[in-house]
Amino acid sequence: MKKTINDIQVKGQRVLVRCDFNVPLQDGKISDDNRIQSALPTLKKLIADGGRLILCSHLGKPKGPEAKSTLAPVAVRLSELLGQNVKFLADDNVVSAHVLADVNALKEGEVALLQNTRFRPEEGKNDETFSKELASLADIYVNDAFGSAHRAHCSTVGVTQFVATTAVGFLMEKELQFLGETVNNPDRPFVAILGGAKVSDKILVINALLDKVDKLIIGGGMAYTFFAAQGNGVGTSLLEKDRIPDALAVLEKAKAKGVELLLPVDTVVSQEFAREAAHKTVPSNQIEDDWMGLDIGEKTRELFTNALKDAKTVIWNGPMGVFEFPNFAKGTLALAQAMANLDGTTVIGGGDSAAAVIQLGYADKMSHISTGGGASLEFLEGKELPGVVAVQDK
Repeated sequence: MKKTINDIQVKGQRVLVRCDFNVPLQDGKISDDNRIQSALPTLKKLIADGGRLILCSHLGKPKGPEAKSTLAPVAVRLSELLGQNVKFLADDNVVSAHVLADVNALKEGEVALLQNTRFRPEEGKNDETFSKELASLADIYVNDAFGSAHRAHCSTVGVTQFVATTAVGFLMEKELQFLGETVNNPDRPFVAILGGAKVSDKILVINALLDKVDKLIIGGGMAYTFFAAQGNGVGTSLLEKDRIPDALAVLEKAKAKGVELLLPVDTVVSQEFAREAAHKTVPSNQIEDDWMGLDIGEKTRELFTNALKDAKTVIWNGPMGVFEFPNFAKGTLALAQAMANLDGTTVIGGGDSAAAVIQLGYADKMSHISTGGGASLEFLEGKELPGVVAVQDK
């Protein structure tokens, strides 16, 4: 068990909090503030306890300072959500003598936000010099950025070596509890749903979950590689030919383990990848040469939702089709509705499936929606996440 913010005294202390403020921006404005909202419980607790807060995060993948990746809009939105001013320390060097002076001038309960940590190229290299610079701002370090916990960067790992007290925030604690406990000690039947584009992105997760689940549902773009593995044509659908042996191995492992593995029985196909493309539904083993699969069909929606009816634990990662296009979102919507009506534990494993559930309006019906795409996948694979390992145990 990791030390949490309930285990530490922060009154009067400088608390460096690694948040995940990697939010989408359009014309300099935040188009989805879900990640900022998710940080609020931790920040409010630390403010109430009298900490002097210094927040840090990355945004995007800048190679150095660039105007479009500034965290200035985050400071504005955070000020609104917290109901108090969040001072933006707009130094492209992230840490400097001026920044240190501003940090040291903070009073109890006050909050400052550093500039994008990736403005420093050293961040991604877990460079000791930049790690020490970040540590110079803090008496205590709190990691609440699960979405970045799979990366060994200065702000997630390096800094912990130079700060006396480290802990995880409420969001990180919740992620570890839900993803860890759900997978390792599930109420049964335990069903996993995996979708998304590529088998290569999910093969390690599939193999890890086959050792634990009672049923495995596979949809989305990666289903076509499984169809091909069964000797079926897939037309112009997404196909990873080099992953056909992996798909065959999964089918064999599921059979050997007694895991019920469900694939789509019918598919919504089109001749073009477009929002308003003409489409039809065909059996999954009858996709014609110049057609591509873009969603699961009606019979598959019924098959998959029926498979969920008695489930006590469900974990879902990856949409069933091109959910961004309403014509091809029906499969993803059907599964979201089915999960919303379950009594058991329902966990959405980040990434596109999280975006889909939020977009479709079912977020409040799920037990937990992970804020980490890549991090949640690696965690489900059974990997240790560097940003979690680096924090002190209780």
